[in-house]
Amino acid sequence: MEELTARMLADLPRRGQRAKRESYVRGLMVGGRRKSLQPMALRLGVGHRGLQQFLRNST
Repeated sequence: MEELTARMLADLPRRGQRAKRESYVRGLMVGGRRKSLQPMALRLGVGHRGLQQFLRNST
């Protein structure tokens, strides 16, 4: 998992972007039926607004 996310994060210049992308990828891969942002964020213990902003603003 760490190797995969490291390759995916290499092109993001800011640490905050890399952290949000890593959280999003982990959220997609962890258990749970719902893959929408709020349930994923709850499972990960992160704020859903940060993930939402990442998805909305990232290229």
